[in-house]
Order: sequence, then structure tokens, then C-alpha cells
Amino acid sequence: MRRRTAPTLLDEVDWLMERVPGARFEVLGGEICVTPLPDASHAGVLTDLVLLFMEAGLHNETTRVVQKLAVWLPSGPYDFAVPDLSIAEPFRGHEVEYNCCDPAIFRLVLEVTSNNYGNELRSKVVAYANAKIPVYVILNRRDDRIHVLTDPSGDEYRVHRVHAPGERITLPASIGAEVELDVAALLEAARR
Repeated sequence: MRRRTAPTLLDEVDWLMERVPGARFEVLGGEICVTPLPDASHAGVLTDLVLLFMEAGLHNETTRVVQKLAVWLPSGPYDFAVPDLSIAEPFRGHEVEYNCCDPAIFRLVLEVTSNNYGNELRSKVVAYANAKIPVYVILNRRDDRIHVLTDPSGDEYRVHRVHAPGERITLPASIGAEVELDVAALLEAARR
């Protein structure tokens, strides 16, 4: 009798991706998470941010501004996340598994909340902190705020600042350049 091996979470993700094209699948804490297709404002604000980061000179030989670059997470044997936007060191040669890159190359990850905002505000905070990604930015469309988390330690960030419309944020220089964000303008662009 032939032994049948149980499918891994990655096998399950592959199976789901074939059946739900366009949705984003991630494995966080050993659970498969599904993010729906982005709405037009979600996609548009990401383009605004890419242009802002490129204008700051962050897309060059030492850093890359990329959307949907998957990060392999140390929290489980199959865990990975797909941030909306990242600033990373050149990734060629740093691929780990399943089209994911080593978390050590990421300087910043950014998420724009969708209708499953709990992932961005809770699960991914733990995941990115465990992966020691230095800066995590969340455009929280539900609460009209931008969160900037820095100084990862264990499963949390030691510094978590929440910014409201009317404020301007200067991101940490560790990302590779000085970048200022206008909270009101970004939240307006991200509004559905």
C-alpha cells in the first residue's frame, strides 16, 4: 500500500491560488490568510507612495522600492507575508523559499488596510516584529490614522506612534533616505 503524505500549508496555498486568482494568500502564525483584491484607492495610494519613495532616491543600487515582495517569516515552517509595499536591499540571491525573500533585506514594510484590517493591525505586527523588520507603516483607512512602528523586539515593536490627519511624519533615516509623509494627503488618496 502506498503511503500518502499530507499536503503542507504551501500546497494548500497553491491549491487556493489556482481557484481564487487575484486574491493574496499568506501564512501567518501557521494559518492561511486571504486578502481580497485591492480597490482602486488602495492601488492608487500605493502608486503615490512608490513615486514618493523613488523621488527620495530609494530605488537605486542599494535599495529597491517594490510592491508585493514576499517575506519568509521565522514564526513557522511555512509562514510568509506579502506586504503591499517594501523598501528592501537588492533581493537577488536572498530568495529563501516559495518566491519569498530573507527578512534581513527588508528596511521597511507598508500595508494599506483592507476589509480584514485585523491582519495588518495585529497578526502582521507580530510577524514583522519577529522577523526583525525595522520599520512597519500601516495606512489605517478604517480609523483614518497612519501607524509607524519601529524598534522590533520579540513579537512587538517597542515604538508605536499613531498619526492623525494634519500631521507630517518623517520616516526613520534607516530606510535609506529622509522621507516625509503628509498624513491627510495619504489618507485622502487611500479613502474608498
